[in-house]
Amino acid sequence: MGIPLMIRDIDNQHIENLKKILHFHKKIDVVRAGLALLEKEANCQQNKIERRKQAAKLVAANSHEINKEFQPYSRIKSA
Repeated sequence: MGIPLMIRDIDNQHIENLKKILHFHKKIDVVRAGLALLEKEANCQQNKIERRKQAAKLVAANSHEINKEFQPYSRIKSA
């Protein structure tokens, strides 16, 4: 048997409303559907982060070379 979950009255009302809208029979079905959506969103965010890291690695060398070209013309000189 599972561990009981303490739910506030307002959260319980939201779950009951979603249960009616989604035509689920049990509250746990609503919770599981919500967890599945959250997991999917978290995976998408993680994939975006990984793609951005890979893109940053690809342009890092070129970026450094291009920045070197602009340094002699910089108004702010390093001391």
